[in-house]
This record gives sequence, C-alpha cells and structure tokens, in this order.
Amino acid sequence: MSDAVQPTAAEVRAAAEAVKTALDRHLAAVERRSGEDDPAVYEAFNQLAAAAETYDELLYDRYDEVTPFEIPGTEDALPPYTGPEEPNSVSVLIRRDYSVAEPQRLLAQAQRVEAADYDDGADADASGTVHGALGILFGEFEPDEIASRHKEFGLEEGDSTLWVTASDEQPDPGEWLEAPFEGVDPQRVVCRFDVSTVFDDELDDVDEADEDDEDADDIEDDLDTELDEDEDLESLDSDR
Repeated sequence: MSDAVQPTAAEVRAAAEAVKTALDRHLAAVERRSGEDDPAVYEAFNQLAAAAETYDELLYDRYDEVTPFEIPGTEDALPPYTGPEEPNSVSVLIRRDYSVAEPQRLLAQAQRVEAADYDDGADADASGTVHGALGILFGEFEPDEIASRHKEFGLEEGDSTLWVTASDEQPDPGEWLEAPFEGVDPQRVVCRFDVSTVFDDELDDVDEADEDDEDADDIEDDLDTELDEDEDLESLDSDR
C-alpha cells in the first residue's frame, strides 16, 4: 500500500478512541439490560464490533500491526427476540436438502411401495422415473423417517435448517400453504439449528493446519537431530 492512501496517525488514534467510547457504551448497555435479548445490548455490541474492526484495519494499514481481538460475524446472527413472552402458537420451519446418490436404489424402493399399494399387481408408471419415485416415497413416509433412512432410499444428506417461530395467534387454515417460508419475522425466531457440510470443511481445514504444523515440527526436529549428529562427528574428528 502506498503512502498516499495510508491512514494518518491521527486517524488511527481517532479509531482507537472510538473503540474506547463504544466499549463504554457496551458496558453501560449490559449493566442496564432488561433481559437476555435486550435490543440496546445488541446494538451496542454491533457498534463495538464495527469500531474494533475499523481500528484493526487502520492499525494494520498504518503500522502493519493487528489487534488480539477476533470479532465474530453478525451478518447471519439472529436479531434479539421481540415476540410474545408467552406465545399462543409456534411454527416449526424445516428445510432438508438431499442429493439423489443412487437413482436405482430410489426407483427400487418406490416400486416396492407401489407394488404393495396395488393388490392386483397393476403397475402405475409413477415409479419409473426419479421424480415419480420421489413423489411416492415422500407421500408414503414421514419426513423424519426419510431423514433417518435416507441411505436406504438412495439419498445423501445435504444442508438442513430448523427454525422455531412464535406468534400470538395461530394462522388461519390454509393461509400460508402457498408460501410456507415467506414473511418470517427474524425477531420472532425462538431458536434456530443449522447443519451444514461447511462446518465440517472448516473443522477439516483446522485439522489439516494442525497436521501441517506437526509435520513441520517433525521436520525441524529431524534437522536438529542431524545437526547434532554432525557436530558430534566433527568433535570426534577433532579429538583424533
């Protein structure tokens, strides 16, 4: 980075003062909080995170130094809950993704279900296609059963998410069926659970990094051993 675009020392100092101010505001909000999900604490947290991130960037650009603080991401975090304290109803929103890993297994399972449904052995051609087989299996089995037996049906699990939302009144019958996941108020989400291979990949990356560090340490130890052996040989030669 050129000197022309580097922040000034005064800008870095001002960013540091902004962090101190945001830290005081956050502590004051925590001391005055009205509950676990106080919106004032949530806002003060975001302000502190933004101030710290700005300071960290300016500090690095100016002095090539970093802070020891790790700011957690807030983009995917749920806002504070503002729904009813005693909800009269809840909605459970679930999405599970699958890939069709073994189409032949899927078709075979659908054909078994279809054959059992027809006493006369008549073959309705629905099970002859993958989309038809999916319709048969998901029409026959509950989603939770398919989730627990997905390998039997030739499916492979992908990402999944579960949201529990609270409401004052239960929706009218049929009101949301055409658009079941639209209009969800994030501030009425009681809890959320996500399962994703992304998390596994992140853990794998950490494990691989640890393994690389261990390999590097082993190589360094081997080199140290070789150097020690060379020094011992040189000592023996000099003694002779």
